[in-house]
Amino acid sequence: MTSSSRSQGRNGVRHVDVDSGSAGQRIDNFLARELKGVPRSRVHRLLRKGEVRVNGGRVRSGARLAAGDRVRIPPVAVDSVDPASGGEPPKGMQERIRDAVLHEDDRLLVLNKPSGIAVHGGSGVPWGVIETLRAIRPGTAFLELVHRLDRETSGCLLVAKRRSTLRTLHEVIRAGALEKRYLALVKGRLPKHPLPVEARLDRNARRDGERTVQVSAEGQAARSVFRRSEVFREATLAEVSIATGRTHQIRVHGAHAGHPVAGDGRYGDQEWNKALRGLGLKRLFLHASGLRWTDPDNGAEHVYHAALPDELRAVLDELESVAR
Repeated sequence: MTSSSRSQGRNGVRHVDVDSGSAGQRIDNFLARELKGVPRSRVHRLLRKGEVRVNGGRVRSGARLAAGDRVRIPPVAVDSVDPASGGEPPKGMQERIRDAVLHEDDRLLVLNKPSGIAVHGGSGVPWGVIETLRAIRPGTAFLELVHRLDRETSGCLLVAKRRSTLRTLHEVIRAGALEKRYLALVKGRLPKHPLPVEARLDRNARRDGERTVQVSAEGQAARSVFRRSEVFREATLAEVSIATGRTHQIRVHGAHAGHPVAGDGRYGDQEWNKALRGLGLKRLFLHASGLRWTDPDNGAEHVYHAALPDELRAVLDELESVAR
């Protein structure tokens, strides 16, 4: 159970009391579980409009719940499933998610998420990784995302199979002890020494009427470290480690440092992107290549690795041939 008690008023409003099992969970994740089938974008809109209350007060989407909190949840109509899907994710997506499993045990799933698939549905996307997993594993009692990846980013993604595992990993993340490594093709030559980028990021900035992320003194603290792995004539394959996990962090930090990520249509160099399309790059060149952490409960070290996808390695081969 996600909570110790629930009550419902005549107008359809529910009041849910948070138990110790959900203590420490973000309110948006809590609501996503309580409002099955409601797009994540709708959940965030309810929070922004103040329709969801915790202990009688408004709350932000990143706020964490405590045992004993009372959550007011308004009645929300659940949209019908996409009729074209027949009530379930497309078969091709199901196969891609089945084939993406890198590791599984009784506590955890590690996926090599394909590029082009969102981690969860919403904003016009009917099916994401988590909805597809739940559809193809109907007998699994608990499946929740531990963290997120951008839709166009591929690589290591953690899914908890137990609530206790989710809580533990969220504690690891809050402590900054989950080591995340990415591979990114960036414009220009990185220096031989590591290039740290520390720039605060504001995810609510607007550009041409669209919400975007930009460097701002009022933003959240963020740190990325770029290290060169392979050098080409006008580009560098960088290994990037991040101590924080802000939205679009590597993409914005790379552009801020003068090294935009290849294939980035929002923050990148569009002329360079056009040239790279001629070499076969059809997606964002950003891949979550590895995860490492130490389990605080038993001291066990967990290390997972996802190899660079073939379509990205082929682009590097083309860059090498051009340089000859």
